[in-house]
Amino acid sequence: MTDRGPADSTRDRIVTAAKAEFSRHGIAGARVDRIAREARTSKERVYAYFRSKEALYAFVAGQELTVMAEATRMDPTDLPGYAGRVFDYFTGHPEHYRLLAWGRLELSETPDAEGPTWAAMTRKLEQLREAQRAGHLDPAWDPVDILSLVSQITMSWVGQPEVAQLSARQARDPGTQARRAAVVKAVRLLFPPALTP
Repeated sequence: MTDRGPADSTRDRIVTAAKAEFSRHGIAGARVDRIAREARTSKERVYAYFRSKEALYAFVAGQELTVMAEATRMDPTDLPGYAGRVFDYFTGHPEHYRLLAWGRLELSETPDAEGPTWAAMTRKLEQLREAQRAGHLDPAWDPVDILSLVSQITMSWVGQPEVAQLSARQARDPGTQARRAAVVKAVRLLFPPALTP
């Protein structure tokens, strides 16, 4: 059924309220009663849609990963361009970064092999392997290392707000575009396209 009725509207309001709540307070600090109040519904209604606070977080985080993947689209033949897009996405939406970071901090140390994070990482690894097989990316690198290093570089500024504040006062060029250029340059230096014969 494609017709969206009042029930779907309530669910959508719950998801929107949950995104804001989890971003601000994390999973442990989030309160279902605040989510319900913000969504203009009851706690019981929240639990009718989502069996637990953790299930609600998993849904919201999965949604965010899908939106982020769509907005940033990894191109393994242009990892510097991808790094720039991820930098833009998270500097433009730091609350989205916080939402995902809380999950890494608070949930079990082993990612769920069936979950959205695992699936997204697995897809990216396969893209990197294919680019290596096609000669577009240096095959000497392990794709897992490429994925990890590119992720850390691209999210370094949003993930370290204290360093971002320091750069605002101490960097030669304190602007966001200078930070973006540094991210893109670092990824380009590490992962230039492989030379083809």
